[in-house]
Formats: sequence, structure tokens, C-alpha cells
Amino acid sequence: MAHSLAVLARRAAPALATAALLGAAAAPAAYADAAAPSASPKKLPDGLYGTKDPQYDGVWRQSLALLAQHTAGVRPAASGIGWLTGQQCADGSFTAFRADPGKACDAKTMRDTNQTSAAVQALTALGGHDRAAKKAVSWLKSVQNKDGGWSSMPGSPSDANSTSVVIGALTAAGEKPASVTKGGKSPYEALSAFQLGCDAEEGERGAFAFQPKDGKLAPNVDATAAAALGALGKGFAVAPAGNGVNVPVKALTCKDGKSDAKGDPKRAAQAADAYLVAQLDRNGQHLLSAMPGAEQQPDVGNTADAVVALAAGSHGAAAQKPLKWLEKNSADWAKQNGPAAYAQLVLAAHATGTDPRSFGGTDLLAALNATGPEPAGTAAPSAAPDKDAKDNDDSGIPWWIIGVGLAFGAGIGFLISGRKKKDQL
Repeated sequence: MAHSLAVLARRAAPALATAALLGAAAAPAAYADAAAPSASPKKLPDGLYGTKDPQYDGVWRQSLALLAQHTAGVRPAASGIGWLTGQQCADGSFTAFRADPGKACDAKTMRDTNQTSAAVQALTALGGHDRAAKKAVSWLKSVQNKDGGWSSMPGSPSDANSTSVVIGALTAAGEKPASVTKGGKSPYEALSAFQLGCDAEEGERGAFAFQPKDGKLAPNVDATAAAALGALGKGFAVAPAGNGVNVPVKALTCKDGKSDAKGDPKRAAQAADAYLVAQLDRNGQHLLSAMPGAEQQPDVGNTADAVVALAAGSHGAAAQKPLKWLEKNSADWAKQNGPAAYAQLVLAAHATGTDPRSFGGTDLLAALNATGPEPAGTAAPSAAPDKDAKDNDDSGIPWWIIGVGLAFGAGIGFLISGRKKKDQL
């Protein structure tokens, strides 16, 4: 799921946005001349959520919207689901946006692990799309890096955000992330390499970096929130803990220069949550986002990500303070950023057992529903027979269709808020 209000990059932006944010330094030779996701359409396709340019976040925002509706007991429109499945490439991957789903993906199609992982989480939750989800997971496995992790753009160095969102997809699809290895290394081992340990300043220990920079790790709240979820093997939709469950956060500690979180993903997640709580307490129960050349501002998306991460770790009391901040300060941000933003807030509400229909005076579900096709109903449907035979066929759009990493100004959480590749405290 983030942030400074709008903008750029989430969990790892789509390949093009990633390359732009990193000065194109991370772009592998194979993608040096790759085309961007399909250009902005003159007319938005039927079934798509949101009215802004879907070139960089179409699949992302669609997936988050569908997943959020499902968690809140809303049955999404068939056209919305059909638009998403129709975006899948024949090899199982997704790019941000394909203006012409009938045209086969080729070597220049910007396949994106973040968009693909978001789609997997949505489709598995909705049910009836096992074939599409399995093909997507197979593709994700095929582009796993030798360190056990992933980047948003296959072939680039792994990053904490992308590795975490893929872990969520694997779990959603019924896989055991620890057993999905490359070069003998698991995704959890890859994540561990991004966590600041005993050689860092005490106040930074437990945080995660997006990626090493010049061989060094710098704390990044966006990556930390993402990794706190990933280390627990969880995705965007976190089931609320039962009443009374509250585990205090515990900062990373060192003994003889060794981190007590090393080799223990759950402990790593708790240490990451402790770092987030310290930042929230310092800033008035919200996280900050600093875009290049700009002063730090409250980051709504990353704050929502932190709420979900804290709830996932059963830190209920710690999650309540930033949740209350969100209830008072997120309305304008969500209205500006559309379906992915509304979805992120719905997921934060869901993780904390809060009613999304009464969130600081806003009915998040009504607002989210209004950004897309009219829902088919209010009760989550039972899993239907798998009708994905054509979902993975680039020759055309599924018969039942009625009618895509990072959005510039249109994203959410991991994505929009800013899984900016900028190191930040």
C-alpha cells in the first residue's frame, strides 16, 4: 500500500518511473530501449477505476480498489474484474497499463513485479481466478533475483519494497515464501539484507532501507512499513486482530554486536514496527515525506501503510494513534488521489477493525465505489468456477469483460505515497 501526498513511487514504481527516480542507473541493458507502458488513452476504458492517466498505475489502482471492496463486503462489478484480468500478458505478468489488451505483450512491454503482485492479491481474494493467479506467480518466480528478492523491473537489483509486495502475493496464492528460493536464498533472507542493524546509530536500528546506496543502508519509512508486512509474510489485506490483542513493540537490540533480529523475520518485523512508532511519536502520529527539493510534509499514504504494518504485528494500541490522525487528515488527500488512496484507507480501517463507512466523517466505501463501475452487490461472492482460459490469451479480451508501479499524482501507499527511492528518516 503510499505518500507525501501524491506522487510518485510506491513500492517500487513501474520500471519507467523507477528508472527516472534512480537516474536510470538501475535499468538493465535488456530494458535500455524498452517502451513505457501504453500511452494515456483518449478515452478511459470501461471498468477502470479512477479518471486520471492510468499509464503508470492502472493495474495497481485497479487491484487495490477491488481488494479493498472485497475486504469490506462489496462485490465488485464484473467489468472491473474483467478489465484487470484482460491486462495480463500471456506469460502471466502484468504491466501498468495496456491500452490494447488484444495486442500481445512483447519484449518491450514493461513487465512489473509490483503491478503483478497487486493483481495476484486482488484476484486470489475475489476467487475464481486461480489460473490467472498461478500464471502470475510462476512469472514472479521466474524473475526472482539470486539474493532471493525482487526489483520492480526484472533484472534490476532487489529492493525491500518489491520483495515485500511479492511476498504478499505468494502468501495470497497459497505459497510458502520461505520455500521460494533462488540461489539457495529466500525472500526473507533478501529482506534481512536491507535492515539496519547494530552498526547503525541506535535510533535507526530496525529500520529498512529501500536499497543500499554506495554500499550503505539509510532508513526509509516507506520501505520499513513495506518490509514490516513482508517479514510477516502478509499482504495488503490484513485481518483485524481480536479484541484485546496488543503486543508492545520492541526495538532491535544488540548483543556482542549482533542483532537479535538476524535470521528471525518476525523479530525483524517487530523491530521495524518499533522504528515506525518512534517516527510517528516524533512527528505527531504521522510520517513525513520529503520530495527532492521540497520541505518535509505529512505523508498520508505512508502513515496508512504504517497503520497496516502495526496492525499486522498485533500492535493494536500503537496503530490507534496514527489511525486517529488519518481519520482527521486524510479526506482531501484521498479525494485528490482517487481509488488507490481510498483503497489504502479502507485497508487501514479493515486492519484495525474500524468501520470504513464512518472514517472521520467520510464513507470510504461510497467514495471508492464512486470512482469505478457500480458494484455488483454488497456481499462477497463465493468462489466461482475458474473462467480464466481467455484471461491469459493476448489474442483478445475475456468474453465477459464489459468493456496499470507508480502513478505520478495518482497512487497510494507503497506505490503512490512514495515508495520513493529517496532515502528518508
